[in-house]
Amino acid sequence: MTTDTSRTHTGRADDEPPLFGEGSRFHSFFDDPRWALAIIRATVLEAAHPQIGAALIDNSTFVAHPWRRLRNTFLSMRRMYSGDPAVREREAARLNRLHARMSGADSRGRPYDAMDRATRAWVVATLFESAVTMCRLSGQPLEQDTMERMYAEYRAFLAALDGDAGELPESVQDFWSYFDRVVEDELEDTEAARVILYRLFDHLPAPALLGGAPTLWAAGRAVAGPLFGAITVASLPEPYRRRAGLPEMPGAETLMRGAYLAAGLARFLPEGWLDAEKVVELLTLSPTGDDPRARTVAALRGRMEQAAALLRLITPLGGVAGPAPAGARGSRRPAEEFFRQVLDQTGDGHLDWPDLAAMARELSTRLDLEEPEETRLYDAFAAWWRELQDALDTDGDGRVSAAEYAAAVPSMAGPALIRVAEVLFDATDKDGNGTIDADEYRELFRTAFHRDLATGDSAYGRSAFVGDFVSFMSGGRTSAPYDPVFTDS
Repeated sequence: MTTDTSRTHTGRADDEPPLFGEGSRFHSFFDDPRWALAIIRATVLEAAHPQIGAALIDNSTFVAHPWRRLRNTFLSMRRMYSGDPAVREREAARLNRLHARMSGADSRGRPYDAMDRATRAWVVATLFESAVTMCRLSGQPLEQDTMERMYAEYRAFLAALDGDAGELPESVQDFWSYFDRVVEDELEDTEAARVILYRLFDHLPAPALLGGAPTLWAAGRAVAGPLFGAITVASLPEPYRRRAGLPEMPGAETLMRGAYLAAGLARFLPEGWLDAEKVVELLTLSPTGDDPRARTVAALRGRMEQAAALLRLITPLGGVAGPAPAGARGSRRPAEEFFRQVLDQTGDGHLDWPDLAAMARELSTRLDLEEPEETRLYDAFAAWWRELQDALDTDGDGRVSAAEYAAAVPSMAGPALIRVAEVLFDATDKDGNGTIDADEYRELFRTAFHRDLATGDSAYGRSAFVGDFVSFMSGGRTSAPYDPVFTDS
């Protein structure tokens, strides 16, 4: 009896490409511009699943803060496909904690649970199928062995989340009948899918670094938004398009294939010219940060604003108001503005638990918290939500409207909010020395330490931190550090 020594402890032959990290098919696609089209397509197919669609509508910030959601999703994917098993295990545990907090019922009373294994398998299935489709549509169809290797990678991804990949068929041949069955029998014309296809593209907010050119952004979005929507609709499986009644623009099929073919031409660019990570970082940089790229782009944006102002002076257009000038640090803002920009994280026009959970999620992500610090932060926000509900929900509908909030702003700064500030301080103060130093400050705010060093105030003490946070979250004051945390798109 002979022993096969050609396979590693993972079951992979030594000469086969790895399932994770450099050398994997996923890694080779990461900087591919076709992947942007494929991800949008996959997201629509995910949102068309009734459980996922309900979870997105109730809990996700993808409408109000799409660029922030993009950055966090990109970071998570990088971690999950890392070549380091410890990084993958840590990120899988974080994602499972996040999903375990998302459950409820849709508008028809049907329950949803983000930890449902079949539903999570569908998310992975849409990513794999969309990757195969993007290669086919761009004139570079995958060979069978390459497709099988990539399918193994996606099943390994699901196994890293769920412990096994049993909810997906074992072979890629069986996968296609599984995929067709779900499309035919389970997908629906959900609100979330419609929002992604139409509202999101038509109302996509400018990324932070382009926020100073609203007219230019709106003009570009007015052209690009419908095109992206038409391209995505044309690329969806025909049975779903028919079932959902999605209108197809004349010539959309040709436009869609042209877009994929054009994106595929990027393979002829010199290696290293396209870096998805740098693009995402640039899109999500805050103009108030100290990153040299942010300062450069902010300076260019300032030139554009001056040119736009001169143009308006020469040929007044009217009807399109520019953004109000940013107030000085510590200035007050209207209650309605604070409600819309900070509190309503999901963009549904109301304040409820998913909005505060989104705040806790963003802070936990920035600080890269593990148990039990993450749970302590969520629990503190949950207690604050109960306090807000008791004080502000005057009509008893389980949520707080902008009018209810504006009528009782002073009620925001209660004991539970102070507790949130204290828990956040403890989570930020990694070394437990009772102050937040420059490195800890940067981890939370992603910018340099701005305390007044001339006065010897070289650290951020607990009382000052709690005071600043409570003043900001109660809607009383603007804050240069905290505004980007919660308001950036």
